[in-house]
This record gives sequence, C-alpha cells and structure tokens, in this order.
Amino acid sequence: MKLKLLLASIALLMTGLCPLLAQDDDDDDWDIYGDLELVDDTKVKRFAKPTIVGLSPTRFLSLSYDRQLPYNMNLSATRFPASGNSGWGVDEDAPVSETGRVNFTGGIRFNSNIPVISKSNLVWQTGINYMRTGYNISDIDNQGNGTGLATILDERGLNNLNWTNTFFVPISEQNFFIFQGSFDMSGDYGWNLQPFNTVRWSLAAVYAKRVSENKRWGLGLARTYRVGNLNYVPVVMYDVTSADRKWGTEILFPARAHGRYNFSKTSLLLFGYELEGQSYRIDQFSVGNNSYEIRRGELRPRIEYQKQLSGPFWMNFQAGYRIDYTFNADELEGSREFFRGFFGQQQYGMINSLGNAVYFNIGISFVTL
Repeated sequence: MKLKLLLASIALLMTGLCPLLAQDDDDDDWDIYGDLELVDDTKVKRFAKPTIVGLSPTRFLSLSYDRQLPYNMNLSATRFPASGNSGWGVDEDAPVSETGRVNFTGGIRFNSNIPVISKSNLVWQTGINYMRTGYNISDIDNQGNGTGLATILDERGLNNLNWTNTFFVPISEQNFFIFQGSFDMSGDYGWNLQPFNTVRWSLAAVYAKRVSENKRWGLGLARTYRVGNLNYVPVVMYDVTSADRKWGTEILFPARAHGRYNFSKTSLLLFGYELEGQSYRIDQFSVGNNSYEIRRGELRPRIEYQKQLSGPFWMNFQAGYRIDYTFNADELEGSREFFRGFFGQQQYGMINSLGNAVYFNIGISFVTL
C-alpha cells in the first residue's frame, strides 16, 4: 500500500513539472505576449538620500553627564549700559572685582531628535533638549565693587531649554537643502522659567550635494549663538568616508569639525572640536523689561569614543579641553537682541574671564545607523 502511494505521488509531481520544463522548448510562441503593456510607464523621480555610508550613528534620544575640572574665575564689576548709561568699552581693560575657585562645572544633558515625517522627498525631525550647568565655587573674593555673580552661579547655576527642528529637502538625485531652526530659553531660572521675550532663535540653511555614497558637501549661512553672542556666519559641510570605510570626516564648520576612524561597524573614534554656547539671562541683574545676559561661549577640542552596547543602544565617552571664548555680559534694552559682530561698538555690561579646563562627558544613546 505504501509503495502504491509513493508511486502515485511521484506521478503527480512529474505531471506538475512537465509544463515548467517545457518552457525551455524553442517552439514556444512568444508573439502572444506582444500586446502586454506596463501598468504605469511614467518615469519615477529619484531623490538624494540624507546620509552617506560610514557616518557616526544618528541619535534619536541621548542622556549624558558633563563635567569640567577646577579652574579660576575672574569677574569685573557689573555695569548697565542700557538702564544706567554706563558700560565697559569693547577695547577697555576692566579691572577684576570678584574672583573665585570653580571646583565643579557640569550637569545632566538630554537630547532628542525624533522623526516626524520621513519620506523620499522630505524628512522632518524635531527635538526638545535640556542642558544643566551647575557650579560649585569656593574662595569667593569680592573686592569692594563686585556684585555677586559668582554667588549667583554657585547657588542657581544655568539652564538651557531648546527646541530644534531640522528639514532635509532633496531636489534631485544628488542635490538637497538642509534647514534648521531652534529656540532657546537660557538663564538662571528655576521651575518658573523666565519671560518668553528672552527666548533666542537660531537659523541655518545649507545647499548641498551628495556626490556619491561616500561623499557629500554643502555651503550655507547661519544665524547662531554658538559662541554666546549673536553672529551671522557662513557654513561649510564636508562629510566623506574612505573607500575601505575606515577613515572619514564629519564637518559642519564653524560649529564643529571631526575626523573619524571606524574600528568596526560597532565602534568608532571622533577627533576634532566643537563650539558650544548660548546667551544666559541673569534674573537679579535684569532691570525692568531689560535682559542682562551672560554671553557664554566655549571652544572644545576633544576626542570621542562611541561603541554599540546592544541593538540600538550605544555609549559615548568624550575627553577634551574647554577653552573660554567669552563669558562677558550685555544688557539688552527691552530684551531686544542686537548684533555686535567683529566691529560693533556696543558697550559690555561685564568683561569676565575663565581659566581653561579639562572636561569629560559620558552618555548613552538610542540610535539609528
């Protein structure tokens, strides 16, 4: 009985295969397919991809801790160019009126970059970001006309709350635009925040070309607070990955510029620098509707090691040197921003200096490759 069933199964199988095997026969009449047409023969428009191969992972969510080693702080007397008609000239050497030893500078940082729209012709990402800069300052020496900024920083610290939106808009297979806008509320506020007319906005626009899967470049313009003061600067983007995918660059000059070495698909090293800063309102010095703001700007040469922990979770460790670019202060009449640039003569409210310091940053991120 089993043998009969086996023979019957083989016969059925061969019957099914015969038409398939017969398709190789030269006598087939292919003319019967001549009238067939594609459902839609319209040419499909292709768009540039937003990335190239080998780049460091894009972080959707990240949490990190930043800390600077001790340094000295030198502060001038506080003047009020807007409300008191008395300030420090841009070329004036302001005498030190208050000093302190900063034992601790740092805090928690949270960043997000969430896709809202992800299509071939448009990518929109948005994110809420927070950065805490706390201080521990000892040996504060007020030399008579100091106004207590060191004590304010020691007790209240500085906070930055940011909302950033980025748009990637391709216009062809190689060419695209990147637009980025952000709003920042920065100051020594607590849970009560601060007046919304002190929110500062930044904007950048870059026209770029994706030359190949290994290279892209772009040119643009930015309105930025990267070094504390309001500035308008040209932007140069240059990202490249070598043929063996080991070496590369990730450059968005002047904001940051890094070389890159990929140890493997799960670990890499970045080496370069980043500019960091914002304009921070000091509540105690803000008279009436004016806003008294510390223009905090830093240059951070650094190395950064990134490694996959598990799946989409990566860790990163930075070590570098924080160089003081500016810690001066301005009084903004009616909280309205002004542009000093390199040649403006608007007077300062304070002229301060910070010692440079080694810093570390360690974090964990949820990423996409």
